[in-house]
Amino acid sequence: MNPETTTSTSNAANAAPVPAARPLAGKVAFVTGGARGIGAAIAQRLAADGAAVALTWARSEAEAAATVGTIEAAGGRALALRADSADDAALEAAIERTVAQFGRLDILVNSAGVLALGSIEDFPLDGLDRTLAVNVRAVVIASRIAARHLGAGGRIITIGSTNAERMPFAGGAVYAMSKAAVAGLTKGMARDLGARGITVNTVQPGPVDTEMNPADGPMAAGLLPMLATGRYGRAEEIASFVAYLAGPEAGYITGANLMIDGGFSA
Repeated sequence: MNPETTTSTSNAANAAPVPAARPLAGKVAFVTGGARGIGAAIAQRLAADGAAVALTWARSEAEAAATVGTIEAAGGRALALRADSADDAALEAAIERTVAQFGRLDILVNSAGVLALGSIEDFPLDGLDRTLAVNVRAVVIASRIAARHLGAGGRIITIGSTNAERMPFAGGAVYAMSKAAVAGLTKGMARDLGARGITVNTVQPGPVDTEMNPADGPMAAGLLPMLATGRYGRAEEIASFVAYLAGPEAGYITGANLMIDGGFSA
């Protein structure tokens, strides 16, 4: 036997599998807040990777339609559903509609979020309630409902924030608290669902160029010097990270709060 042939065969057998061109083919994803910003980029990336995608919107009907149109123009399948993430019943109905439309659910991405800033001394209580409702409670509700439908290989991915671990300016206490709550929730849900083969992770972006915090907006001057990269992130960069966690190669990652913040927290 030719030893070179033996070595070659062994190496081939032990080589890591080559990722499929469309690793999410046949999967169904549900993305809250998927009409614009990071959520829209995630919806488009998951669709490009082969998933059928349902996305929710609350006040951005035109943007939701545009996101669906972009996905469909590229040959994907998408569904836009009106559902304020602070409305438990609407969120549940949207998930159930997704399952009815596409026949299954494999991936939940909790992307909807609100940013309210203000000193704790006079932070408005309605702002506190809205922040907790969208950034925390909605994640619990959506995960609770989605978990009924997810099977082995299922994924729950939440968009958190680097501010869960670093809040370098005044006025962000309530927002940081909401994202820290999600980080703890992720660890607990990973334990709850791990035996079923479902992974649960949080992606924690730093400053990203979106309508919420544009790279040329009022906060940029203070944030840019804190970034090791010297620039804001792009929504597509966050989406690529989410797509990896949603895919077959990330099955051993769970209970993790993963930074993608341009060195903001370094």
